[in-house]
Amino acid sequence: MKMLINVAETVVADALRGMAAAHPELVVDVENRVIVRKDAPVEGKVALVSGGGSGHEPLHGGFVGPGMLSAACPGEVFTSPVPDQMVRAAAAVDSGAGVLFVVKNYTGDVLNFDMAAELAEDEGIQVAKVLVDDDVAVADSLYTAGRRGTGATLFVEKIAGAAADEGMPLGRVEAIARQVNENARSFGVALSACSTPAKGSPTFELPAGELELGVGIHGEPGRERRPMMTSREIADFTVDAVLEDLAPHNPVLLLVNGMGATPLLELYGFNAEVQRVLAERGVPVARTLVGNYVTSLDMAGASVTLCQIDEELLRLYDAPVRTPGLRWGA
Repeated sequence: MKMLINVAETVVADALRGMAAAHPELVVDVENRVIVRKDAPVEGKVALVSGGGSGHEPLHGGFVGPGMLSAACPGEVFTSPVPDQMVRAAAAVDSGAGVLFVVKNYTGDVLNFDMAAELAEDEGIQVAKVLVDDDVAVADSLYTAGRRGTGATLFVEKIAGAAADEGMPLGRVEAIARQVNENARSFGVALSACSTPAKGSPTFELPAGELELGVGIHGEPGRERRPMMTSREIADFTVDAVLEDLAPHNPVLLLVNGMGATPLLELYGFNAEVQRVLAERGVPVARTLVGNYVTSLDMAGASVTLCQIDEELLRLYDAPVRTPGLRWGA
């Protein structure tokens, strides 16, 4: 596989150096693998910290900034960051109002964030944790016990980040983050495998003419493989899989997310089909976001995330945000 890299061993460090050069509003510690808002800590403000393996950009480092995360900890590709990174990040952003860890449900992330929370509390930092487990495709996987954390992570970080920026206390920010996760579901489809820099070739075999329904963001197996389907057929299957589990009675936020290698031309066409299915099922869409936000390196494919919202959650979602990967409002 051709990749725009130097050597596999320096991929993450090289990317962090490039991020630092492109975004002077961030403090990027390349050696210790921590990305922090330059204005942190913000007095009286709850801080949000997240992280995970690299290869899912812009998640998580691209979501650091006003309105979202206070700091992020990138691990090696598809590998959890270590507790020391998380403690360093928490210490850098804690203003005394507490820190909320946003954790995707992958075993390494869960164990390391749990350990980091204990270490941070030993240093006098108040820590709360929220686990994101929105993927309805499978109950367990190669990387998880329980459902995987995927696209809902964006909604959790955006809405809880807005709540923190409004000055809400740690308990309330945590409760809002949990509410978002409990009301969000996702389902992904792969048209091709991804290739890690270390391996230099596809991480799993997906024969030509087939697709994987319910794939995970590390290439974990989904529900089944089928011959290639049309965008319309994929939308029918994907949205129905989500609605079988969510059954919303309020309007929803919709994320049509690219896995990394699918162009916007295809994603917008897929969004049209997703919107059609939702309209046919009587589900009103309050806001739509289309693009590559929770990726899997160079995997072709897409995921759909729905999040049922009320007036407060919608107001917080609409609040201004200024990060490398998400930006709107004043």
